[in-house]
Order: sequence, then structure tokens, then C-alpha cells
Amino acid sequence: MKRRLSQKDPRVKRDQTVTKKKAKDPSAIVEREVPQVPSCLFFQYNTNLGPPYYILVDTNFINFSIKAKLDLVQSMMDCLYAKCIPCITDCVMAELEKLGQKYRVALRIAKDPTFERLPCSHAGTYADDCLVQRVTQHKCYIVATVDRDLKRRIRKIPGVPIMYISNHRYNIERMPDDYGAPRL
Repeated sequence: MKRRLSQKDPRVKRDQTVTKKKAKDPSAIVEREVPQVPSCLFFQYNTNLGPPYYILVDTNFINFSIKAKLDLVQSMMDCLYAKCIPCITDCVMAELEKLGQKYRVALRIAKDPTFERLPCSHAGTYADDCLVQRVTQHKCYIVATVDRDLKRRIRKIPGVPIMYISNHRYNIERMPDDYGAPRL
């Protein structure tokens, strides 16, 4: 049988007091913490997206496009039926330069003037973290990647469409049918 200690018991320290648990009042207002979501995501999809589309390109997306013999800008326009501006961050460029001689064609494509260069101000050169950070801050990008882990991370961010390669063409997911590529 359990017994309670009295307040006057010598084993109870002076600062420590035995307190009773308060019963929860069912009529009390419960406060919840809900993450703040931008107003452009009021509907299921991001309404800020519109032509011309700014597409953040990942390293492996360029490599797989070369392997599938796809022209990056033309295939993006065929997928979205609108003007597309491919954007590449400093981290992705550094990653391509680190890969060396084997990926020189991808590096030459990335240095093309049609690609918009985005400067990075953070420490380190890990491209996946850079892309995720940029997309969470600005909801105006479409992310082009083939990497499964990066796709999984971006799917957790609301309102960010993902472009990927399947069946030797570009497809897009999480984009409204009104101004996205047709579903296969």
C-alpha cells in the first residue's frame, strides 16, 4: 500500500513541496500551435506559380537528362506548355565541378547563359540542403530532381511541385491540371 508523505515529514526538503495535479477543465479553451502557411496556399496548390516558371535544377537531373538525350529547356517547355527559366545555385555548380572530368558535359550545360545563377550565402556546399532551404523561403520555384531522398524532403513542404524524368520525358507532380503537364 502506498502512503503519502506529509508536509511536516523530515524527509521532504524545504523547497520541494508535494503538489496535487489539477483536473483538466473540459470547457477551457485549448491552445494549439499551428504552423503559419502562406496565403498563396489557401487552396490545395500554390497559386503564386505562373509562367514564366523558375525551375531549380539539381545535379543528377542534368546528368539523367544527358543520358536520356533530352534538351533541358525545350523539354521543360514541352512539359509545362510555357516559358521556363532554369535556375542553378552555386552549390549545384560546385557539386558539378567536384565530380570532375566524367561530368564535364553537364558542367558545360550548367554554365550556359540560359541558366539563371542564384548565389548562395550559407556555409557548406551540400546542394540538397541548399535547394530545400531556398524552396522553403520562396514558394516560387519548381524543383527538378531525380533523387529519391530529395523528392521525399520536398514533398513535406507544401506548395512545391517536383519535376522528374520518366519514360524519356519530363513529368511534374503536385501541380494543378489547369497549368501543368497532363497526367499519364
